[in-house]
Amino acid sequence: MKKVREILHEDYLRSLMFGLQDGIVSTTGVVVGISTGVSDKAIIVLAALVAVTVEASSMAAGQYSSEKAVHQMNKNEKHTDSLYIGALIMFFAYLIGGAFSIVPILMFDQPIARVFAIISSFAGLFVIGYIKGYLVEHEPLRSAIELFIIGSIATTVGIIVGYLLKV
Repeated sequence: MKKVREILHEDYLRSLMFGLQDGIVSTTGVVVGISTGVSDKAIIVLAALVAVTVEASSMAAGQYSSEKAVHQMNKNEKHTDSLYIGALIMFFAYLIGGAFSIVPILMFDQPIARVFAIISSFAGLFVIGYIKGYLVEHEPLRSAIELFIIGSIATTVGIIVGYLLKV
């Protein structure tokens, strides 16, 4: 455990956690919301893939530019993180997070695919929350439950919007 903490820079952990969490939550909201309002699998898959790719790119760009601003602001401090590595971690973490809800949509037909997407995403949030709590040595179960609740709220919003705007 100490080895992981020594290797993983705190900025990289932030990028990893933010990317995974936001990738799961945002993509699940999109997938569940769209699949609630539209039954065509091709449209659901297209929307999910476009959303996760654009959002991963945007998050990586945001990670790079915000971390660069911190580096520029703190000119007297020696920064040991790489802006590029942080952005890449964010990008790939977001894509991996998005896969939790996209894979069930690819594998199954509606409406069961939506149910599996939700279950997969909630399980992913719980496990990632637990691992984060373990890594930072702070109440892994509480961290897991916290991420689970965040995901539940976002998914519920997606379902409501999809149901209200059904086409």
